[in-house]
Amino acid sequence: MLASLRTLARREEGATAVEFALIAPALCVLLLGSFDVGHTLYMQGVLQGAVQKASRDGTLEQASGSVATQRDAIDQLVRNQIGTLNSAGAITITRRFYKTFTSAAAAQAESFTDSGVGSDYRDDKCNNGESYVDANNNGRFDRDGGDSVERAGARDNVVYTVSISYPRLFPVDKFVGGKGTTTLTATTVLANQPYGDQTQYAPATVDHCGIGVPGVDAPE
Repeated sequence: MLASLRTLARREEGATAVEFALIAPALCVLLLGSFDVGHTLYMQGVLQGAVQKASRDGTLEQASGSVATQRDAIDQLVRNQIGTLNSAGAITITRRFYKTFTSAAAAQAESFTDSGVGSDYRDDKCNNGESYVDANNNGRFDRDGGDSVERAGARDNVVYTVSISYPRLFPVDKFVGGKGTTTLTATTVLANQPYGDQTQYAPATVDHCGIGVPGVDAPE
């Protein structure tokens, strides 16, 4: 029996299979993670391309149909293009407009007074009746300084943003506490065509957050 055990200990047959069995799990995770990263980069490229085309189409003056109908049609084209690659994704589309490209790139909140008593109450939010400067006179505090795209006109700068959240192709991130989902975002800024004179805002007014019509002067 002892002789047989000594002989077995010296044999090397099957050592490669055992070694592969030890490293196979890590190798599989590495490969799946690489595939998932590649798929994410591809999705980001497709998303950015769709957004660039959609934003360009959205700035052109159309001969027929309402502006809202044209926007809906453009949004649907983006959804269709992205949905071809990932039909399970939740797509969110937003538009904001600014009078200048500089203000669009900065996206700074409207000025407000964080008037809480003591540092414990200053929360960097416009609420509790705090005053703010309504620079665009739309009747609400704008955290990004932008305005509703329904009020956009000629020569205005439109920020078009599309986000998609979807289950990962290979959710290997769950091994390190991830949720198995990813969110991609693409944004572009383009100026509307100069089909007319650009309008300007009236002088800024002072308003208060949390006072007035619910949902209009809502806290930010």
